[in-house]
Amino acid sequence: MKRFLFGLLVLLIILGVGAGGVYWLRSRAKTQQTEFRTAAVKRGDLVVTISATGTVEPEEVIDVGAQVAGLINYFGKDKNGTPVDYGSDVEEGMVLAKIDDVLYQADVNQAQASVDLAKSGIIRAQADLGQMKAKLEQSQGDWERAQKLGPSDALAETTYDAYKATYEIAKANVAVGEATILQMKDTVNQAQAQLMRVQRNLGYCTITSPVKGVIIDRRVNMGQTVVSSLNAPSLFLIAKDLKRMQVWVAVNEADIGNIHAGQPVTFTADAFPGQTFTGEVGKVRLNATMTQNVVTYTVEVVTDNSSGRLLPYLTANAQFEVSRHKDVLQVPNAALRWMPRTEQIAPDFRQGPQKDATSQSAQEPAAETQATTEEAPAATEESTARGHGIVWVQDGQYVKPIRVRTGSTDNSMTEVSGRNLKEGMLVVTGERKAGTDEAAVTNPFTPQFGQAMRQRSNTKPQAEQGGQSTQGSQGTRKPQ
Repeated sequence: MKRFLFGLLVLLIILGVGAGGVYWLRSRAKTQQTEFRTAAVKRGDLVVTISATGTVEPEEVIDVGAQVAGLINYFGKDKNGTPVDYGSDVEEGMVLAKIDDVLYQADVNQAQASVDLAKSGIIRAQADLGQMKAKLEQSQGDWERAQKLGPSDALAETTYDAYKATYEIAKANVAVGEATILQMKDTVNQAQAQLMRVQRNLGYCTITSPVKGVIIDRRVNMGQTVVSSLNAPSLFLIAKDLKRMQVWVAVNEADIGNIHAGQPVTFTADAFPGQTFTGEVGKVRLNATMTQNVVTYTVEVVTDNSSGRLLPYLTANAQFEVSRHKDVLQVPNAALRWMPRTEQIAPDFRQGPQKDATSQSAQEPAAETQATTEEAPAATEESTARGHGIVWVQDGQYVKPIRVRTGSTDNSMTEVSGRNLKEGMLVVTGERKAGTDEAAVTNPFTPQFGQAMRQRSNTKPQAEQGGQSTQGSQGTRKPQ
């Protein structure tokens, strides 16, 4: 008897637990009913853009270097009286730094002495030439008298020959003197050229600003030795005008055909969240670069920086305006990607003519509201690219389709038009479980399990037997 009562008690407990489980499951199923997430059809301007990343650059930058080697022993003063540094405003011709010039000054002194020596050589050569000309006149007179007498008893033949030789030698000496003067003049020119060279090197010891601007980089410190070899060492980087800036944007070769000079551009910088800057395309550089087999072109975007907010070398996220469509109906791209399950479609729209979306929309006025579940894949990305799509609107606890023609997209919203599509109409963009947060929206690309998965597996053999398939955003479906 006790054993019977114990077994009965166990049976009652099992039945109670089972009933409680069934009740809990039913309650949970009710609380997890899906709700549709909707968005309103909006009318407004749609701007098609190309996105790219670039860097803010000064419009004109001068790299000031040193042409001589030496020790930095002085920094110039800016207009505030402080040594030049990052951000200092400089004027054209202002002294930026000085290099120790002791050795270069010694070279100048030596070259000056060489010039003075060469000039004194000219004076000496000119005096020697005067003596040579005097001797030439004397020897010329003796030779002329000797020619009148000729070799005779009054003038020995040897004496006659001596007068002639003396005259010829004096004439040759005058030519040598004149050549010496020309040589000394060339020596003076050479010494003066050397003097000019060392004087210029001495001048290079003083580094001055070539333009009016702002120092954005100082690359040397006091006491540092700069070495000038094949390339001049860089000391300062000066931006000529920070009120005019450029954004150097790397644009993919697939998009470069849509970029042209004067094209409007908007861009943002992480340093100024929520603020949008404007500019326009200046030019497209032709020297493309290849990185990991990706070819990009550098596009110069010119922008006004009168406020001075944009700083050099900020990262900019640019949007190139390709086209602008005014006053058009728009729906979120998610509305064109979302596709309902069979049981979610209104019964009147679960069966219908299996016609091509293009022919239906062109020939049958009711085609915009007559669509089967299998026709829903016409709203895929491929069909949207061809200019056709389907959006779903809520009809009580169900949804019904509306065929639309799609236009341009800005990767968030897409231009649409349709006979039954109205501004303010709510289209379904997704679904979520009842009682959950708005963020818990069913992603159309997330794998579906349970009943929906079984329905797809059941429709697959039928689809394989006949009909033409169309790839949708949540799987492959075919007409029954």
